[in-house]
Amino acid sequence: MSSDVSARLAAVGIQLLAEAKEYRLFGRENCTAFMHGDNAGSSGLMTEHGLAFLVWRGQSPFLSAKGIEMPASAEQVETLRQFSEDLKRALEPRP
Repeated sequence: MSSDVSARLAAVGIQLLAEAKEYRLFGRENCTAFMHGDNAGSSGLMTEHGLAFLVWRGQSPFLSAKGIEMPASAEQVETLRQFSEDLKRALEPRP
C-alpha cells in the first residue's frame, strides 16, 4: 500500500488491521471491511455476537451475524455507510 493511500486512510481514521497475501482487513471504531486484491467486500460492525453485516429485509435493515439477526438502528446504518464511503474514497487510485 502506498504512503499516499496510508495517509488518506489515516486522515479518515481508518487503520489497516491485518494483511496476508492478497487480503487486507481495515477498521475504524467498531466497523471492519475485508478486501481481496483491489475488491472491497462488505463492511460490518463488531457486535457482542461477533462481526455482523448489514442486510435488508424489504425496507428494514438488520445486522446479521453467525446464527443471529437483529434490527439495525438508523445510526448503525449511517455508521456503516459512512465507513464504507470513506474507505472507498481513501483507496481510489489517484492520478
